[in-house]
Amino acid sequence: MSSDEQTTKTLPLQDLHKAAGARFGPFAGWSMPISYPAGVMKEHLHTRAHAGLFDISHMQLFETGGPDVAAFLGRACPLDAGALDNGQSKYTLLLDQDAGILDDLIVTRLASHRFMIVANAGNAAADEKRLKAVAKDFDCTVEPLERVFLALQGPDAEAVLTASGIDAAHLGFMHGFEPRPDWFLTRSGYTGEDGFEIAVPVKDGTALAENLLADERVEWVGLAARDSLRLEAGLCLHGQDIDPSTDPVSAALMWAIPKSVRENGGFAGAEALAKKIADGASEKRVGLKPDGRQPVRGGAELFAENGQRAGRITSGGFGPSAEAPVAMGYVATDLAKPGTRLFAEVRGNRLAVTVHPLPFVPHHYRKG
Repeated sequence: MSSDEQTTKTLPLQDLHKAAGARFGPFAGWSMPISYPAGVMKEHLHTRAHAGLFDISHMQLFETGGPDVAAFLGRACPLDAGALDNGQSKYTLLLDQDAGILDDLIVTRLASHRFMIVANAGNAAADEKRLKAVAKDFDCTVEPLERVFLALQGPDAEAVLTASGIDAAHLGFMHGFEPRPDWFLTRSGYTGEDGFEIAVPVKDGTALAENLLADERVEWVGLAARDSLRLEAGLCLHGQDIDPSTDPVSAALMWAIPKSVRENGGFAGAEALAKKIADGASEKRVGLKPDGRQPVRGGAELFAENGQRAGRITSGGFGPSAEAPVAMGYVATDLAKPGTRLFAEVRGNRLAVTVHPLPFVPHHYRKG
């Protein structure tokens, strides 16, 4: 590994986070704000009640465009990009030839021949290499962008954004637009709440953040609360709940792949995915709720009542809004029915857990 690869990256707004008293920690090669003086519990609950501001500049945006861009995206992902309306966003996946999940992405159509892709931080370099390799067969370009990327999440998010001078009230969930040159904004997020994700040139980042934070309804929220929020919302974290060893069938993500796309194929991993659909999944991603108050963490093994191994926990912790421990994991398909009682092994003890429907708390996305 080169010295450059070993260097931990810092966010463009790091000084703002330091001034806010952030506690930093490593994540996907970045030094990230984990929490602020209010603490994880208050940050989590503030997001559910008002508006939390998250710095997600570690994530990678790619602008892609050209005459063949829709066909390129349809080869790279199980996605009918040409069917998206201008301004429409779609959750999709990068699959390998075995239908393993290399990454999950959000693709937004900006114009007839322009799209924006949002990728996860830990996969940014590999995603860029893969996307550019696929693009070689098409008349299109893939350009990584350097941006300050902020997420404003919670029931007050729209009112805060409007008060800040950014009019996005017309957007429905999973729609986006470019409010100013080189700005990109979508009504989306990773918390289960209504909210927005806003990418701006680095030179505009500090002013945007300070403008939003000037509103008393807004507080910085760190990576720890972002994790508890997304877990309560039943949303996957790549590298934990999904990865190249998992596929869309077992991960319960087939809703992200239109039936017509499955049938027509043509995307990377199409043949392997068709076989997995035909064979059926041997395990399923499910919600899991410990019977007591002790959280069960990722990596814990799951066992059936007869003592046979039944699966594994991939994410777990305490859900402040659910007021109980919550978890996600994979269990044998015949044990995936809600209400099934299992046991998680924690430090030599077996704690009772129950298969629970996802999400643990209702989503509050803005429809229409």
